[in-house]
Amino acid sequence: MNCPNSSLGVLESLRQPMETGQTAVARANYHVTYPARFQLIAAMNPCKCGFAGQPGHVCRNGPRCAADYQARISGPLLDRMDIQVELAAVKPSDLSLPPPKEASNDVAVRVLAARQKQAQRFTALGKTELRRNAEADGALLEEIARPDAQGLTLLREASDIMKLSARGYHRVLRVARTIADLDRHEQVARIHIAEALSYRQKLSAFVAAA
Repeated sequence: MNCPNSSLGVLESLRQPMETGQTAVARANYHVTYPARFQLIAAMNPCKCGFAGQPGHVCRNGPRCAADYQARISGPLLDRMDIQVELAAVKPSDLSLPPPKEASNDVAVRVLAARQKQAQRFTALGKTELRRNAEADGALLEEIARPDAQGLTLLREASDIMKLSARGYHRVLRVARTIADLDRHEQVARIHIAEALSYRQKLSAFVAAA
């Protein structure tokens, strides 16, 4: 992602709708709010040349190259991204590997079941206007995603170590609730918290580098 300053400004403008699911347009005599809930999927290279961290590659500008490049994405914007996964480059030999054990159709069935479970949960709580975990916030999120004792201990300890913001803390809870739904578990357990935390390791490294 090699964005000019204008493109970076566009990315920063996504912060409000990512947070609230709404966008506000203000003019001299009008202030209008529109629904703007969406799913953001983004990708970027680790550095300007795209090879940082690859075996056998040495960047002449050293680690600073990757740090400066990644710093173009602000911490507040990155903090709003629930899942951050670092992928290694695909090698030619990888193309001949067998397909994954779980086919896409099987994954689709699990996802549909999880979405139905979420809608049923909100209906039971009298929140018929909500259908997905992504729409739950605050006290409601803490109610539906309350982890077991071991999971809560892990979340608290990891929050201090990773220096999670209040937003990051609740986003980990939301992702863990969804992981538990995909596993068909009513209770959010330590294993679900651990997996959700693993998806924010990139943010933890970003904060440390800054």
